[in-house]
Amino acid sequence: MTFSICVREEYTDDEGGHQTRFGVAVTTRLPAVGTLCPFASENGAVATQSLVNVDLGRDGVRYLDEGLAVEDALDALLNADEGRAQRQLHGVDADGSFTFSGEECKGWFGDHDGGSYTVAGNLLTGPDVIDSVADTYEELAHEESVDPLDDDGPAPLAERLVDALAAGHAEGGDKREELPIQSAALIVARTEDAEMEPYYDDLRVDATETPITDLRETYELAREGYQDAVALYEEAYAEDDLDADE
Repeated sequence: MTFSICVREEYTDDEGGHQTRFGVAVTTRLPAVGTLCPFASENGAVATQSLVNVDLGRDGVRYLDEGLAVEDALDALLNADEGRAQRQLHGVDADGSFTFSGEECKGWFGDHDGGSYTVAGNLLTGPDVIDSVADTYEELAHEESVDPLDDDGPAPLAERLVDALAAGHAEGGDKREELPIQSAALIVARTEDAEMEPYYDDLRVDATETPITDLRETYELAREGYQDAVALYEEAYAEDDLDADE
């Protein structure tokens, strides 16, 4: 069930500092994929899927936060998992990447390691789904600083993750057409400390027949809300005197 992408990007913040962002996005023909598959922190991104073992994603990111390399962390978790033959697990950290697809995953299944990003999927219409996700991300990837208020600048990672999922969906995506209720999710985390965390960096569409369309609309509304909040509260956040009232 599912295809997903994990990415690592280097960028420069507004003060010229070196920063890293990590992203993960996923969609499937089942509800609430965002509760099960995508995990990310300022140290990496992990996706667990096929016959899902949520602990692989949760513990994988925890190990990255503790300083383990992504290959060591995820390989160790799989070695301790009796169901590894039915798992897919992939991810990135600050220095590396990892992909795994067990031999008992349901076809079509496969994965792709692009070095700074990984893609995996199972129960797909074919390999073109994975290829299209990877190709689209590579076309849109960049190493520039992102100003979320600059509509003429490069697109934020969250938007580009939706674009990558859309490309895979357009190629057929999950082949189980008998399951109309679908879901999609994305998470972006970064090393940069910001006064206001973008509202569009952790989004889920839990039950819909149009997951990519709805995730994109949710992203666009969340970004608009973020821009409105920055315009209204930026000075107060900078002075750290904004009331806690919501």
